[in-house]
Amino acid sequence: MSALKKLAGQTAIYGLSTILPRFLNYLLTPLLTYIFQKPVDFGINTELYAYISFINIIFTYGMETAFFNFASKAENKNSVYSTALISILISTASMSLLMLLFSTKLAAITDFENHLNYIIWSILIIGSDALMAIPFARLRLNQRAKRFALIKTANVVINVFLNIFYFIICKQAYEESLISGSTSFVASCYNPEVGIGYAFLANLIANLFSLLMLAKEFTGFPYHFDKELWKKMIRYALPLLVVGLAGMVNETFDRIILKYLLPEGIGQSEIGVYGACYKIAILMTIFIQAFRYAAEPFFFGNEKHEDSKKTNALILKYFVIGCSLIFLGTMMNISWIQKFVSPPFRVGVHVVPILLLANLFLGVYFNLSIWYKLTGQTRFGAYITIVGAVITLIINFVFIPKYSYTASAWATFFSYGIMMILSYFIGKKYYPVKYNLKNMFFFFGFAVIFYAISLLYKGSFSNANIELLFNNILFLIYCFIFYKFELPNLKRNKAKTNAGKNS
Repeated sequence: MSALKKLAGQTAIYGLSTILPRFLNYLLTPLLTYIFQKPVDFGINTELYAYISFINIIFTYGMETAFFNFASKAENKNSVYSTALISILISTASMSLLMLLFSTKLAAITDFENHLNYIIWSILIIGSDALMAIPFARLRLNQRAKRFALIKTANVVINVFLNIFYFIICKQAYEESLISGSTSFVASCYNPEVGIGYAFLANLIANLFSLLMLAKEFTGFPYHFDKELWKKMIRYALPLLVVGLAGMVNETFDRIILKYLLPEGIGQSEIGVYGACYKIAILMTIFIQAFRYAAEPFFFGNEKHEDSKKTNALILKYFVIGCSLIFLGTMMNISWIQKFVSPPFRVGVHVVPILLLANLFLGVYFNLSIWYKLTGQTRFGAYITIVGAVITLIINFVFIPKYSYTASAWATFFSYGIMMILSYFIGKKYYPVKYNLKNMFFFFGFAVIFYAISLLYKGSFSNANIELLFNNILFLIYCFIFYKFELPNLKRNKAKTNAGKNS
């Protein structure tokens, strides 16, 4: 129970550093969708960020998790950190330079010949993200969650401020200058030909500020590259690279291929709608991301404890309950949550429950998959994620031409669901943990049932406000079920923990 409490505290801090920035970043979605009313413009933003997410995996090649694994076991943590950091510094500089040299060709391949600056800024974003990966991992390993939170939050605050500066202040000054005939400095900062590209420039500038804030993490220790240690870390990390790439196929590849599988002229617009609706599922993504930041170093650090497996089972149980609450709370209030994107984008809101459940499966998979990281059998992670990627690709290529991004949402759902199931059954053989499946199915099942009831009565009420009230009564009943059946268990666990401490 004390371990669970510690993880909850760390998750809360990481959650704050994730929730606040993600919430601020989330505000960019209505900003961009209301300013750029054509989904095709937001589609450009969505597609390029899909590329960024995908290539980021190659730039970090599993070294972050390798650093956690080796540093948590090593006496000389600085040697592990130095070796990992030097590896990332050299590889990032090399790959960034190579991509910049071929940026014109990359722009042609991705159909962005007219926006070469978008490609260059995206490459620099990828490079700066990679440079920050190991320093951020060190902060997490050393449980310096507050500093981690400060830098992450500052990054997004700067990013959001610059978006507002470019898209509202500068854009308005530019439009006024066209009427008045006089150009101010602020007006000169905006070029309509750059358009939504300012979102990439803002991100890049924010990353540079974050690197400055992380400057201390690049100094204060002897730089030493341990070649033998690096070989071990690479052997551990490379299967995770495959896992990461296959995982990104599941997560973002649909937004890359949509425009190639749909009739010319509508693909970019469909990407924009899908990307905007994906953002509506943000609460689930935030919770999972916050949990992952706290959980990975926690699982490695807790491995040697006698009751570590029992703790892991308890964590998964409450993780599923938390995700079920988020799923139900979001869907019971979707009538007003969808207004965070402008009307042209709401046509895709039907994919939100599918994506919420898909991300719930992903979160459970992350919990379950810790077994192959703790046992060093990372190849199984590669196998499972490749299976998921194959499922994603098959469903997308077969069904996108007919069902567009709806097929992509279902591909994500089935991919993560099957990965979750595979990880559970393989993990039972190599790292058996007695999970409380009964309780997890109980709370997850009730969340789905209550959502189904809301669908059954959808449109049956005289006005939307009564329907919203009915939905939230269902949500409160669900919360009461948690209070009635699970709160006593929490109290018993707490009492046991206190008794153990007193003895």
